[in-house]
Amino acid sequence: MGKEKGLVLVFTGNGKGKTTAALGMALRAWGHGMKVLILQFIKSQQCGEHVAAEKMQPTLEIRPLGLGFINFSDPANVARQQRAAQEALEQVTTAMTSGNYQMLILDEILYALHYGLLEVSAVIGLLEQKPEHLHLVLTGRDAPPEIIERADLVTEMREIKHPFKQGIGAQQGIEF
Repeated sequence: MGKEKGLVLVFTGNGKGKTTAALGMALRAWGHGMKVLILQFIKSQQCGEHVAAEKMQPTLEIRPLGLGFINFSDPANVARQQRAAQEALEQVTTAMTSGNYQMLILDEILYALHYGLLEVSAVIGLLEQKPEHLHLVLTGRDAPPEIIERADLVTEMREIKHPFKQGIGAQQGIEF
């Protein structure tokens, strides 16, 4: 086995499974006694993973920091979303430098980039200051090339078929 190294992992693409893959990594890391923090950049509502994480504390914690749906036709809403994303980024920096975690998952941070809530340069700055031991997982659609280039692993989820297109709504335990 090689030397332990904190990796940068990216789950992107238009298919379902980005957050689910990250949660699987969190579960695996938790099972090995690693301390995991999941910071959610867009989600605000209670999901099944929040209920599970409550039972896994203190070594696995999820913080939903987003404000949910972004109304781009309302500049005040967009401004609130940008502030929330900036505050989430500050929490990432604090968590990264604390030395308390072996894995940080930045759920939907790539959406925050895509929607202009954060600057790519700010996320590159995070990658550059990542401690050597820390695994950093980023999820969301449309990963920018600068992030892909700096990642150790990039997986693209590609939609082939989705029940929503057949008129089936989001299912508990599947989408939330």
